[in-house]
Amino acid sequence: MSKFNKKATVLIHGGVDGDERTGAVNVPIYQTSTYKQVHLGQHKGYEYSRTGNPTREALEKLIAELEHGRFGFAFASGMAATTAVLTLFKTGDKILISKNVYGGTFRVLANVYNQFGITYEIVDTNHLEDLEGALTDEVKAVFIESPANPLMTVTDIEAVANVVHEKGKLLIVDNTFMTPYLQRPIDLGADIVVHSATKYLGGHSDLIAGLAVVKDKDIADRLYYIQNATGGILQPFDAFLLIRGIKTLGVRMDKHQENAIYVANWLKHHADVKKVYFPGLGTDPGYNTQKKQADGPGAMISFELKDEFDIKKFFDRLELIALAESLGGVESLVCHPSSMTHASIPEDIRHAVGITDNLIRLSIGIEDKEDIVSDIEKAIAAAK
Repeated sequence: MSKFNKKATVLIHGGVDGDERTGAVNVPIYQTSTYKQVHLGQHKGYEYSRTGNPTREALEKLIAELEHGRFGFAFASGMAATTAVLTLFKTGDKILISKNVYGGTFRVLANVYNQFGITYEIVDTNHLEDLEGALTDEVKAVFIESPANPLMTVTDIEAVANVVHEKGKLLIVDNTFMTPYLQRPIDLGADIVVHSATKYLGGHSDLIAGLAVVKDKDIADRLYYIQNATGGILQPFDAFLLIRGIKTLGVRMDKHQENAIYVANWLKHHADVKKVYFPGLGTDPGYNTQKKQADGPGAMISFELKDEFDIKKFFDRLELIALAESLGGVESLVCHPSSMTHASIPEDIRHAVGITDNLIRLSIGIEDKEDIVSDIEKAIAAAK
């Protein structure tokens, strides 16, 4: 646990706070591949930067502290982090995934790990009786996102953790949308937390990174072995950038949320909008659960225009909001999940879980909220 009580302070002073040797307020970038050893078989704590690097280590300590875990791991991407976690399992194991997960998570399970005999099953984690019935002997873990990408479906993490642990399974939570500033799944019972740190943690659309946090030493030892053996580690300069990004996470997330609540309420009352998915709306089915387990709704919104609208014209008309993959940067972004982030999911599965072809996903940035709304309003008008 942190020596500081307030999360905004831990963001800035958690992990390794500056450099004791020089007094620098920032952790140095140890841009080195190897380290001179004192004697044969004796080193100063570092041998080779795949195995350990002080800059990466500072980041790993920081994310562990922020997530209220014990051990952190930094990877070259969010999918590298997820892949390392999935490598904890073996042939014959099954992973249950919630109805809405990032398309890359589905893709790696369906098209990579299936080759090694690790299977998956999609379960509605909002129906605990369905989840409990699916926890057969071959199931070793449940992998969820909350709110889930892209329909913002909220899962009661604590309730799921209780069911999963009663059966002796692990709970893995992707906390990318919320970040530890808003939600700490380990406190709610999660065993492993993963992040695409490319998103809100980095916050400036200038790096690719992934993080994982665990609380159990045995799992940590195994995950460290996998990290070192497979080598998908985060480079020192990117670790430095990510630490820098995390320092402003609090002020950014506060502004992201302020804007998102404004935009979501505007969309909700727009005559041409068919449906809005945002757990910050009192009418959202996940509102109460989100309020119970998180410190805010986040800044991701999905919505559907009425059927007669041409969403291609909507995307073409946007000027301020960029049509782009990813999310969580200071700039507002928009994407078309069925052809972009979730294109790897077969069409029948997409439609079955509610990812329709006219679904639009917004990552609300920290620009002026009225400018964001104005851009959307002009795009909706153009789509008629």
